[in-house]
Amino acid sequence: MKTNIMKRNILVTGGAGFIGSHVVRQLLSEGSWNVSVVDNFNNFYLPTCKRENIQEYLDNRDFSLFELDICNVKELRKVFEEKNFEIIVHLAARAGVRPSLEQPKLYAETNIVGTLNLLELAKDFGIRQFIFGSSSSVYGTSHKVPFSEYDSVANPISQYAATKLAGEAFCYTYSHLYDIRAVCLRFFTVYGPRQRPDLAIHKFVRLISEGKPIPVFGDGDSRRDYTYIDDIIQGIRAAIDYDRTDFEVINLGESKTVELRKLISLLEEGLGKKAIIDRMPIQPGDVPQTYADISKAREFLGYDPRTDIEDGLMKFSTWYKEYGQRWGSSAVIRT
Repeated sequence: MKTNIMKRNILVTGGAGFIGSHVVRQLLSEGSWNVSVVDNFNNFYLPTCKRENIQEYLDNRDFSLFELDICNVKELRKVFEEKNFEIIVHLAARAGVRPSLEQPKLYAETNIVGTLNLLELAKDFGIRQFIFGSSSSVYGTSHKVPFSEYDSVANPISQYAATKLAGEAFCYTYSHLYDIRAVCLRFFTVYGPRQRPDLAIHKFVRLISEGKPIPVFGDGDSRRDYTYIDDIIQGIRAAIDYDRTDFEVINLGESKTVELRKLISLLEEGLGKKAIIDRMPIQPGDVPQTYADISKAREFLGYDPRTDIEDGLMKFSTWYKEYGQRWGSSAVIRT
């Protein structure tokens, strides 16, 4: 005899983006969720790329798409009135350090006001679980490594980082005042299939493949904690079920660092082509290294990243050869 499974309603903002579309895939694969996505398909990069990310879900009866901006609180409220959400996974944001220096008001509007809109709606509609996508950029130029959630983050060095810290602060306030469990996840340099075309790995693979120079800011000794998308999704999925405390900030990284020179070397090996280096000055807002202490994620979420950089780059290169080339250089069209 077949039994009817009562499916839970979950909202994923930014669900057509890189991380968001992978969250949607994971949830739909479980068969126990009604997944709604809010995404405005802005032109930070080609909207057609984001539409391709969710194309396979459009005919799924458990999937709903709402094309709107999280700053449009009037239209957003209509979505909440239509759906009885239990959980919000808030990943919609204006992303990137460098463009935030050029458009600080836009970043503040989307990342701060948009987050506040969602928290207000969570309060009004009695939603008790709120997952917020934060960033390792909040650690700034900290020389204490690895970066711990208990470290001071009082001095962000980019507008993007400042907006993410503000989002975390609002999450705490609403958790404290309105009984909303808020889990803020600080992502460390996420990469993998569907990665944004402006990010280093995707950009470098494209440019090396096309025989074009890759921009290297500084002398190549910067280090990043590159985290494969499957590991990040494991952490987000655990945060959706988290219920031990009312508010937490948790790092999601690989807890290993890779020097930029080493990353380029690995890409050259994987692509079988030599990179042409275009040396450029260090950019304002860039941090010299990121390095996650993930002991809290292991304890609170059972987080266990398993994809090393060599395997992750191989998986990304395989995806790029099959799909990524369709995105092309024109994908990055920020305005």
